[in-house]
Amino acid sequence: MSLSTQQINFQVGGHGTVSGLVMSPPDAFACYVFAHGAGAGMGHAFMGAVSEGLAARGIATLRYQFPSMELGKKRPDPPPVAHAAVRAAVAQAVERFGPLPLFAGGKSFGGRMTSQAQALDPLPRVKGLVFVGFPLHPAGTPSTGRADHLSDVRVPMLFVQGTRDALADLAGIRTVVAKLGAFATLMEIAEADHAFHVLRRSGRKDEEVLVEMLDGTAGWMRARLPAPP
Repeated sequence: MSLSTQQINFQVGGHGTVSGLVMSPPDAFACYVFAHGAGAGMGHAFMGAVSEGLAARGIATLRYQFPSMELGKKRPDPPPVAHAAVRAAVAQAVERFGPLPLFAGGKSFGGRMTSQAQALDPLPRVKGLVFVGFPLHPAGTPSTGRADHLSDVRVPMLFVQGTRDALADLAGIRTVVAKLGAFATLMEIAEADHAFHVLRRSGRKDEEVLVEMLDGTAGWMRARLPAPP
Protein backbone atom coordinates (compact mmCIF):
# COMPACT_ATOMS: atom_id res chain seq x y z
CA MET A 1 0.00 0.00 0.00
CA SER A 2 1.38 3.41 -0.91
CA LEU A 3 -0.14 6.53 0.60
CA SER A 4 0.98 10.10 0.24
CA THR A 5 2.13 11.93 3.35
CA GLN A 6 1.16 15.46 4.25
CA GLN A 7 3.85 17.68 5.74
CA ILE A 8 2.70 19.92 8.58
CA ASN A 9 4.26 22.43 10.95
CA PHE A 10 3.17 23.39 14.44
CA GLN A 11 4.31 25.32 17.48
CA VAL A 12 5.68 23.68 20.62
CA GLY A 13 4.94 26.27 23.28
CA GLY A 14 7.95 28.54 23.64
CA HIS A 15 10.27 26.02 21.98
CA GLY A 16 9.77 26.95 18.36
CA THR A 17 8.13 25.27 15.39
CA VAL A 18 8.53 21.61 14.49
CA SER A 19 7.51 19.62 11.44
CA GLY A 20 5.35 16.56 11.17
CA LEU A 21 4.13 13.98 8.69
CA VAL A 22 0.51 12.84 8.50
CA MET A 23 -0.52 9.63 6.77
CA SER A 24 -4.20 8.71 6.80
CA PRO A 25 -5.98 5.88 5.00
CA PRO A 26 -9.58 6.60 3.95
CA ASP A 27 -10.94 3.89 6.27
CA ALA A 28 -8.94 4.84 9.40
CA PHE A 29 -10.42 3.57 12.67
CA ALA A 30 -7.74 5.19 14.89
CA CYS A 31 -4.72 7.50 14.79
CA TYR A 32 -1.31 6.84 16.33
CA VAL A 33 0.71 9.91 17.41
CA PHE A 34 4.16 8.48 16.72
CA ALA A 35 7.32 10.01 18.23
CA HIS A 36 10.82 9.18 17.04
CA GLY A 37 13.77 7.89 19.03
CA ALA A 38 16.78 9.81 20.32
CA GLY A 39 19.08 9.08 17.40
CA ALA A 40 16.92 9.41 14.28
CA GLY A 41 14.03 11.65 13.28
CA MET A 42 10.57 11.07 11.92
CA GLY A 43 11.89 10.47 8.40
CA HIS A 44 13.89 7.36 9.34
CA ALA A 45 13.08 4.33 7.18
CA PHE A 46 11.77 2.36 10.16
CA MET A 47 9.36 5.16 11.11
CA GLY A 48 8.12 5.27 7.54
CA ALA A 49 7.71 1.49 7.30
CA VAL A 50 5.70 1.37 10.53
CA SER A 51 3.49 4.25 9.39
CA GLU A 52 2.80 2.67 6.00
CA GLY A 53 2.13 -0.70 7.61
CA LEU A 54 -0.32 0.78 10.10
CA ALA A 55 -2.08 2.67 7.29
CA ALA A 56 -2.58 -0.64 5.49
CA ARG A 57 -4.28 -1.87 8.67
CA GLY A 58 -6.61 1.13 9.01
CA ILE A 59 -4.55 3.30 11.38
CA ALA A 60 -3.57 6.88 10.59
CA THR A 61 -0.30 8.24 11.92
CA LEU A 62 1.03 11.64 12.88
CA ARG A 63 4.81 11.57 13.06
CA TYR A 64 6.66 14.62 14.35
CA GLN A 65 10.05 16.00 15.25
CA PHE A 66 11.20 16.89 18.73
CA PRO A 67 12.61 20.45 18.80
CA SER A 68 16.22 19.28 19.14
CA MET A 69 15.90 17.01 16.10
CA GLU A 70 14.24 19.80 14.13
CA LEU A 71 17.31 21.94 14.78
CA GLY A 72 19.76 19.14 13.95
CA LYS A 73 21.12 18.84 17.48
CA LYS A 74 22.65 15.57 18.63
CA ARG A 75 21.53 15.80 22.26
CA PRO A 76 17.83 15.00 22.86
CA ASP A 77 15.58 17.57 24.45
CA PRO A 78 15.24 17.65 28.24
CA PRO A 79 12.00 16.04 29.43
CA PRO A 80 9.96 19.26 29.89
CA VAL A 81 10.63 20.26 26.27
CA ALA A 82 9.95 16.75 24.97
CA HIS A 83 6.72 16.60 26.98
CA ALA A 84 5.61 19.90 25.45
CA ALA A 85 6.25 18.48 21.98
CA VAL A 86 4.19 15.38 22.78
CA ARG A 87 1.28 17.54 23.95
CA ALA A 88 1.48 19.79 20.92
CA ALA A 89 1.47 16.77 18.59
CA VAL A 90 -1.54 15.24 20.33
CA ALA A 91 -3.34 18.59 20.06
CA GLN A 92 -2.63 18.54 16.31
CA ALA A 93 -4.09 15.05 16.05
CA VAL A 94 -7.23 16.11 17.93
CA GLU A 95 -7.62 19.07 15.58
CA ARG A 96 -7.00 17.12 12.38
CA PHE A 97 -8.76 13.84 13.10
CA GLY A 98 -11.80 15.05 15.02
CA PRO A 99 -13.55 12.20 16.86
CA LEU A 100 -11.14 9.48 15.64
CA PRO A 101 -9.76 7.53 18.65
CA LEU A 102 -6.16 8.42 19.43
CA PHE A 103 -3.22 6.36 20.64
CA ALA A 104 0.21 7.81 21.38
CA GLY A 105 3.75 6.64 21.97
CA GLY A 106 6.77 6.05 19.85
CA LYS A 107 10.12 4.48 19.23
CA SER A 108 12.39 4.23 22.29
CA PHE A 109 12.97 7.77 23.66
CA GLY A 110 9.78 8.98 21.98
CA GLY A 111 7.70 6.36 23.75
CA ARG A 112 9.29 7.08 27.12
CA MET A 113 8.72 10.83 26.80
CA THR A 114 5.10 10.19 25.82
CA SER A 115 4.56 8.00 28.87
CA GLN A 116 6.12 10.61 31.15
CA ALA A 117 3.83 13.28 29.71
CA GLN A 118 0.81 11.01 30.21
CA ALA A 119 1.85 10.22 33.80
CA LEU A 120 2.14 13.92 34.65
CA ASP A 121 -1.14 15.00 33.07
CA PRO A 122 -3.32 12.75 30.88
CA LEU A 123 -3.11 13.50 27.17
CA PRO A 124 -6.49 14.60 25.75
CA ARG A 125 -8.50 11.88 24.02
CA VAL A 126 -5.64 9.34 24.11
CA LYS A 127 -7.04 5.84 24.60
CA GLY A 128 -3.74 4.03 25.12
CA LEU A 129 0.04 4.11 24.68
CA VAL A 130 2.16 1.99 22.34
CA PHE A 131 5.89 1.68 23.05
CA VAL A 132 8.01 0.47 20.14
CA GLY A 133 11.03 -0.69 22.11
CA PHE A 134 10.67 0.93 25.55
CA PRO A 135 14.22 1.95 26.66
CA LEU A 136 14.16 0.48 30.16
CA HIS A 137 17.84 1.18 30.91
CA PRO A 138 21.15 2.10 29.26
CA ALA A 139 22.88 -0.75 27.44
CA GLY A 140 24.75 -3.04 29.81
CA THR A 141 23.19 -1.75 33.03
CA PRO A 142 19.88 -3.55 33.60
CA SER A 143 17.49 -1.73 35.94
CA THR A 144 13.82 -0.76 36.04
CA GLY A 145 13.97 2.79 37.43
CA ARG A 146 13.01 4.36 34.10
CA ALA A 147 9.64 2.63 34.40
CA ASP A 148 8.72 3.94 37.86
CA HIS A 149 6.45 6.66 36.45
CA LEU A 150 4.35 4.10 34.56
CA SER A 151 2.39 3.34 37.71
CA ASP A 152 0.82 6.79 37.25
CA VAL A 153 -0.36 6.01 33.71
CA ARG A 154 -4.03 5.04 33.81
CA VAL A 155 -4.63 4.06 30.19
CA PRO A 156 -3.77 0.73 28.52
CA MET A 157 -0.14 0.30 27.45
CA LEU A 158 1.35 -2.01 24.83
CA PHE A 159 5.06 -2.84 25.05
CA VAL A 160 6.44 -4.09 21.72
CA GLN A 161 9.83 -5.48 22.74
CA GLY A 162 12.53 -7.48 20.98
CA THR A 163 13.88 -10.36 23.06
CA ARG A 164 17.47 -9.26 22.24
CA ASP A 165 16.91 -5.59 23.09
CA ALA A 166 20.07 -4.31 24.81
CA LEU A 167 18.09 -1.40 26.30
CA ALA A 168 15.39 -3.59 27.86
CA ASP A 169 16.49 -6.70 29.71
CA LEU A 170 13.76 -9.25 29.05
CA ALA A 171 13.40 -10.27 32.68
CA GLY A 172 13.16 -6.62 33.67
CA ILE A 173 10.52 -5.69 31.13
CA ARG A 174 8.49 -8.74 32.11
CA THR A 175 8.66 -7.64 35.76
CA VAL A 176 7.56 -4.09 34.87
CA VAL A 177 4.61 -5.33 32.83
CA ALA A 178 3.55 -7.77 35.53
CA LYS A 179 3.52 -4.98 38.14
CA LEU A 180 1.34 -2.80 35.93
CA GLY A 181 -1.28 -5.55 35.83
CA ALA A 182 -4.29 -5.09 33.59
CA PHE A 183 -3.00 -1.77 32.24
CA ALA A 184 -0.08 -3.39 30.39
CA THR A 185 0.39 -5.92 27.59
CA LEU A 186 3.76 -7.27 26.47
CA MET A 187 4.33 -8.31 22.86
CA GLU A 188 7.65 -10.16 22.71
CA ILE A 189 9.27 -10.18 19.27
CA ALA A 190 11.55 -13.22 19.20
CA GLU A 191 15.20 -12.61 18.28
CA ALA A 192 14.73 -8.89 17.55
CA ASP A 193 17.09 -6.22 18.91
CA HIS A 194 16.28 -2.62 19.88
CA ALA A 195 16.06 -1.64 16.20
CA PHE A 196 13.90 -4.73 15.50
CA HIS A 197 16.61 -6.35 13.42
CA VAL A 198 17.14 -10.10 13.61
CA LEU A 199 20.31 -12.07 12.98
CA ARG A 200 20.42 -14.26 9.88
CA ARG A 201 21.14 -17.33 12.00
CA SER A 202 17.83 -16.82 13.83
CA GLY A 203 15.99 -18.10 10.76
CA ARG A 204 13.81 -14.98 10.75
CA LYS A 205 13.77 -11.90 8.53
CA ASP A 206 13.26 -8.26 9.41
CA GLU A 207 10.22 -8.19 7.13
CA GLU A 208 8.59 -10.97 9.16
CA VAL A 209 9.29 -9.09 12.37
CA LEU A 210 7.65 -5.95 11.00
CA VAL A 211 4.50 -7.83 9.98
CA GLU A 212 4.29 -9.45 13.42
CA MET A 213 4.64 -6.07 15.12
CA LEU A 214 2.08 -4.36 12.90
CA ASP A 215 -0.53 -7.12 13.09
CA GLY A 216 -0.17 -7.30 16.87
CA THR A 217 -0.34 -3.54 17.35
CA ALA A 218 -3.39 -3.09 15.11
CA GLY A 219 -5.17 -5.96 16.83
CA TRP A 220 -4.38 -4.54 20.27
CA MET A 221 -5.70 -1.11 19.29
CA ARG A 222 -8.92 -2.54 17.89
CA ALA A 223 -9.48 -4.52 21.07
CA ARG A 224 -9.29 -1.29 23.14
CA LEU A 225 -12.09 0.40 21.22
CA PRO A 226 -15.86 -0.13 21.45
CA ALA A 227 -17.26 -2.62 18.98
CA PRO A 228 -19.01 -0.93 16.04
CA PRO A 229 -22.82 -0.89 16.23
